[in-house]
Amino acid sequence: MVRSLLIRGMLVGVLAGLLVFGFAKLFGEPQVDRAIAFETAMDEAKMKADLAKGIHHEEEPELVSRPMQASWGLLTGVMVYATAFGGLFALVFAFAYGRLSTLGPRADSALLALLGFLSLYVVPNLKYPANPPSVGNPDTIGIRTALYFSMMALSVAAMIGAVTLCRRLLPKYGVWSAALIASAAYLAAVVVVGALLPSVNEVPADFPAVVLWRFRIDALGMQAIMWATFGLVFGALTERASIGRLHRISGHAAVPWR
Repeated sequence: MVRSLLIRGMLVGVLAGLLVFGFAKLFGEPQVDRAIAFETAMDEAKMKADLAKGIHHEEEPELVSRPMQASWGLLTGVMVYATAFGGLFALVFAFAYGRLSTLGPRADSALLALLGFLSLYVVPNLKYPANPPSVGNPDTIGIRTALYFSMMALSVAAMIGAVTLCRRLLPKYGVWSAALIASAAYLAAVVVVGALLPSVNEVPADFPAVVLWRFRIDALGMQAIMWATFGLVFGALTERASIGRLHRISGHAAVPWR
């Protein structure tokens, strides 16, 4: 039943959110603090230069304190994000089950998570990598967001096309060759799209390279944890539920979880 899959996916999303929050709190937040310290130092230097010229700036009120952002704010954002994606993952799994492979729920779940991780995060971030909150011109945030989501949408569309191509080539070329051809087609599509979309580089020249690198690695780690939890835990729970359902059904052939 799709309803049971949706609930299971959201529960797995809650687990993924907790794991991601722990990782972000331990590794990601120190990099954000360093980036904010850099931004603060730059702002103070600019204010001093403006004061020397007789230009005065009013301090903007802090809407949310930094401790709140790094604790409850981070937890809330991560939990909502992971739970929503867990539900979406379950719905896509309900459609894709049996179409991606014939190896059962665990294999389909792991493969779906891998494809989602690559198309929704890895590929878009190769074109538009993650930056700390203090990096980037606030006036261009709308354009940058639109470009990122455009790359993401085109990547997902190319992945769907590659999976469809693989399934059509499967009877003629076999699993290995069909997968290689489909992968090459996906790679060619995203390379062309990436070349056509404009580049964005607003990282200050004097921004600490180590902080930027660690922030991007930590962002990758958080996404990897979330998608790995979806693929492994959701698949294991779905397989267990399907086996239990089969044990309750005797003398009938049925799709286990439907």
